[in-house]
Amino acid sequence: MSARRIVVVGGGPAGVAAALAAKQQDSAAEVVLISDERQEPYEKPPLSKAVLTGKALPEDAPIAGPKGVAAHGVRLALGSAVKAIDRGARTVVTEAGVRIGYEALVLATGSINRVLPLFPPARSGIHYLRTEADARALKVRLHQSRSLLVVGGGLIGLEVAASAAELGIKTSVIEIAPRILARACNTELSALIHERHATRGVDLYIDTAPRELRELADGRLAVETQRGTITADLIVVGAGVMPDDRLAREAGLPVQDGIMVDCRARTSDPAIFAAGDCARFLGPHGSLRLENWRHAQEHGAIAGRNAAGGDIAYAAVPSFWSEQHDMYIQGVGWPSAQPSGRVRRPLAGGAVLMFELDGPRLAQAWGINAQREIALARRLIERSIPIDAGELADPSMPLANLLKAKV
Repeated sequence: MSARRIVVVGGGPAGVAAALAAKQQDSAAEVVLISDERQEPYEKPPLSKAVLTGKALPEDAPIAGPKGVAAHGVRLALGSAVKAIDRGARTVVTEAGVRIGYEALVLATGSINRVLPLFPPARSGIHYLRTEADARALKVRLHQSRSLLVVGGGLIGLEVAASAAELGIKTSVIEIAPRILARACNTELSALIHERHATRGVDLYIDTAPRELRELADGRLAVETQRGTITADLIVVGAGVMPDDRLAREAGLPVQDGIMVDCRARTSDPAIFAAGDCARFLGPHGSLRLENWRHAQEHGAIAGRNAAGGDIAYAAVPSFWSEQHDMYIQGVGWPSAQPSGRVRRPLAGGAVLMFELDGPRLAQAWGINAQREIALARRLIERSIPIDAGELADPSMPLANLLKAKV
């Protein structure tokens, strides 16, 4: 009997995790990882930080380790864009016309940038950031520029702003929402991060929408807003992403702002799985998508194992992290529709730790330079341990002590 072939489409963290997990689940399986990029799969978080400032190159952080995906027994097909899925024949078809059969298929196609019509990516001076090629091009322009405008006050936009400020570039950010990081942080933490950006020379304009883009005689770009005109040598747009669910949609799989999957990352087709940014799964508060590195890796691993014969359910605890200036920002947990309490725990130095409770249990936690405390908070959330708000706020009470289940 020949070994089963498992095909994974997508060279990001979800795809690599799926491929490696599939091989671990069934060592005899032939696992093929198809990526439309032309280099060994790399970590993307450094693109908006160390790569832009010149401290690192994309290839310095291979997802699968220094020996690459091949060292794990996975066949890597680079520069191969998948054009279509033939579900009847159980094959994927590449843009080059190559047909690759599969017994199980994992779609880890990730997401694509949300492009704003006012800022077309083909226009000179306008950049979007998603791939290593984007980062290399942006780095060159940044080092030639004296001023930058970032459109979007989310994680990526603020990371780019912090990198530019570190390079001595005059940086402005406009955000259409009433505060930065509205999707990621609570109001208090957003305000604190806003303040720390401002103290480092970044101008932030919230509740501000771009209305018109003009090119000035000296080559600079001018963006008109209801608050006035902002000029810059360069514009970076960080307006969020959309799931790359085209292959699934055209193959007739259920799609609703993401590929619909069950708790085992399986689509309506029992031979096809999906994971990471491109997939919509059922969480405790309904179906949703998550767009973060840890989810991509963990969800991808579940999809890969199940594609290789496993039967594992995915139980996510959402989390994110971001590096901005000297801040290591983290968040973990599910939002509560009606929080029963909010707690701030004093920490030394410039570190910050905040909690949100849902009844007697911890729902969410956020921190700045509080990695150890956030790790403990994750365990409190995962174990659903009842806790006392007073103990949570008391810096003399070690969080590790709260991990002991209470009767």
